[in-house]
Amino acid sequence: MKHALQMSDSVEVAALLALSGGVMDAYSYLVRDHVFANAQTGNLLLLGIHVTSGSFEKCAKYGMPVLAFAIGIAVAYVIRMVARERHLHWRQLAVFVEICLLTCVAFMPQDMNLVANSLTSLACGIQVQAFRKLHGHAFATTMCIGNLRSGTQEVAAYIHTHNREHVESSLLYFGTIFCFIAGAVIGSHLIPTMGHYMILISPVFLIAVILVMFIDRERQLLHDREAREAKDRRRSEYAKGFAAGRAYEQANTSSLQEHADV
Repeated sequence: MKHALQMSDSVEVAALLALSGGVMDAYSYLVRDHVFANAQTGNLLLLGIHVTSGSFEKCAKYGMPVLAFAIGIAVAYVIRMVARERHLHWRQLAVFVEICLLTCVAFMPQDMNLVANSLTSLACGIQVQAFRKLHGHAFATTMCIGNLRSGTQEVAAYIHTHNREHVESSLLYFGTIFCFIAGAVIGSHLIPTMGHYMILISPVFLIAVILVMFIDRERQLLHDREAREAKDRRRSEYAKGFAAGRAYEQANTSSLQEHADV
């Protein structure tokens, strides 16, 4: 399997993000009044049901997370533009914003579930927009239906072509789904002991994401510096060789002139 060109597209980052996504969804559903942090299709469905039944007081419960999710996508875009102007690593900055949002959610009481779910969905929107590729393939770390479709398509393509690259791609998608489920399992098991503080598990995974990308960034900087030094050495050697060649040519010219004078 080929390595990702960017660490943000790597298996390590995808696994950690999917674990975090599973924790967020389990938390919002089990702790914060049965609302989905990531699965906005489910929230829209429940919103429509309550509109139809006339339960308008519950519309905000499901409508606000959807709106917050959309705002999160826009926030990620703004983070990217601002970071580029200041030559910062925008995905690390986006993850840092996620960590701050989810940490705030952990300390909100149960009577602030609407705000807590909205902030969690805001963080999910940022994550969806910031991390959209895995080894060059489109994927998601906060929902599974797209990954399930793509993974199944890769399996079908392998059956048709027998190209092992399709097997590798399908494993990436199904592996991400497995990590998402694992995150939900971890979160649900920790709820009895941690209560509404369980969401703090998600920032732990996100901190690991930043560290992985930071380590890779340091390696890339070291690689770039070594490449520049090697290039400078080649230039220096070329200049020395050129100067030696010129000196040799001038010496030969002078020798020929002396022989001609004689």
